[in-house]
Amino acid sequence: MSREYVIDDRSCKMRLDVYLISQIPDVTRSRLKKAIEDGEVLVNGKVVKAGYDLRIGDRVVADISDTKPTMAQAEDLPIDIVYEDDDIVVVNKAQGMVVHPAVGNWSGTLVNALLHNVGSLSEVNGDFRPGIVHRIDKDTSGLLVIAKNDKAHNSLSSQIADKQCKRYYVALVQGRVKDYTGEIITNIARDPKNRLRMAVCDSTKGKIAHTIYTVDKYFQGYTLVRFELKTGRTHQIRVHSAYMKHPIVGDKLYNPNKSKFHTDGQLLHAYKLVLTHPTTGKLMEFTAPIPEYFTKILEGLQIDK
Repeated sequence: MSREYVIDDRSCKMRLDVYLISQIPDVTRSRLKKAIEDGEVLVNGKVVKAGYDLRIGDRVVADISDTKPTMAQAEDLPIDIVYEDDDIVVVNKAQGMVVHPAVGNWSGTLVNALLHNVGSLSEVNGDFRPGIVHRIDKDTSGLLVIAKNDKAHNSLSSQIADKQCKRYYVALVQGRVKDYTGEIITNIARDPKNRLRMAVCDSTKGKIAHTIYTVDKYFQGYTLVRFELKTGRTHQIRVHSAYMKHPIVGDKLYNPNKSKFHTDGQLLHAYKLVLTHPTTGKLMEFTAPIPEYFTKILEGLQIDK
């Protein structure tokens, strides 16, 4: 169960762990400590240490339970299935939907919906990620391929590892991107200052991340950019866009500029997916149109030559 608190003058200067013990007496101290370490407790949207001194106005969100489901449960949730056969399902995931159950989101995820709408999924990734071969962020929309059996799962995973499965995205970024086309190759690791973020790091840390980009259209103050993922690191396009000094519009984690548009997340959409069918060997291409909320923003912008 999720609990939310706003710190007042009576609780300021208390340690986070001490405060939570006073507020959640039904959860053991050891469980609370582990919950803080595991990121189940956020202060102002960030993971902090147990000894953090609370301040007036701090917003504490704790999603803690001594128990969790033993496996993902089927839920009657709407999803956009683009293609389905005996081996794979291709889904156009809506913005705002988490891909699989985890701490803070044990229900309401794409996996929960798939178990209801599709049924049998591969078991390679365990009870909470059945069928999941690759992921996209909660607030990113677009195409995902799901494996319905282990043979298909292993084939798709190999295609992604060997860069045979191609994934394409489109995003509206801040500012005018100077070079019409280019590529970004860096290492990416967890940001040591904010555990919710990833960051570009030196070659001795993290993992290599490779992104190719092409300008689609220039607008006054913005650029519509197409991206091809050569690797699939967490937040890769979002991190690389910010690294270029052109963060994605609506990205609350990587874009420090206040957006003039009302968005529920970053304007980033996985619009094309190319793969080889795991059984037939046929090359397959799937596309998903840019969502309406995204196109409406584009239509309101002035084109810049």
